[in-house]
Amino acid sequence: MERLKVNDVVEVISGDSKGKQGRVLKFTKDKARAFVEKVNIAKRHTKPSQKSPSGGITEKELSIHVSNLMMVDPKTKKPGRVGVKLLKDGKLVRIIKKTGTELK
Repeated sequence: MERLKVNDVVEVISGDSKGKQGRVLKFTKDKARAFVEKVNIAKRHTKPSQKSPSGGITEKELSIHVSNLMMVDPKTKKPGRVGVKLLKDGKLVRIIKKTGTELK
């Protein structure tokens, strides 16, 4: 079972964006890097094209390594480690280890 999934809310625990929280937008093919909403922003200079007629400077999220991310507990809004719990009916559920909160 995967530790992080798309649409999870995570917090950056190291680097320039340390302390920022955001939603996971997507992962790279090797699943070692994630794109997080409004985190690790870079400015890109774009030429005018049909897609963006005016061109100019655009902001874009860059990927960040998953080891620098930590899941945010939905109840306390604080980061915590993710574990896996086996329910009585045989299903595996992700939980926050510190509080025991089940994640969807």
